[in-house]
Amino acid sequence: MPPAKPRNLAEYLARLPDDKRAALEKLRSRMLVAAPGAEDCIAWQMPALRFEGRTLVCYAAARNHCSLYPMSAQVIEDLADELAGYSTSKGTIRFDPAKPMPAALVKRIVKARIAENRTKGKPRCR
Repeated sequence: MPPAKPRNLAEYLARLPDDKRAALEKLRSRMLVAAPGAEDCIAWQMPALRFEGRTLVCYAAARNHCSLYPMSAQVIEDLADELAGYSTSKGTIRFDPAKPMPAALVKRIVKARIAENRTKGKPRCR
């Protein structure tokens, strides 16, 4: 039987090895500095931050890395030079838990996502 889906951030983090938990906690704290007032949530079974009614970013741990999901191929493309040392795909930035992403880069990613979300107008109720 597969493990139950995490209902909140604490449940998600409790399942992780110490190194990945620490890396994601550091990433989360850096993202919250860039987006004061963002709220924790679970989206697509991953920890996420919601800001101004919209999902801002997701993040997760995998077997051999941690990932930041900016929810935007455009943000990854726009920051390609700064992300050159990371494994990326259309919607994912992968990093080694022993080498957390620099705070300045995390801030640029989050600020870019905030700006992008604001161009979409007010979120609709679900």
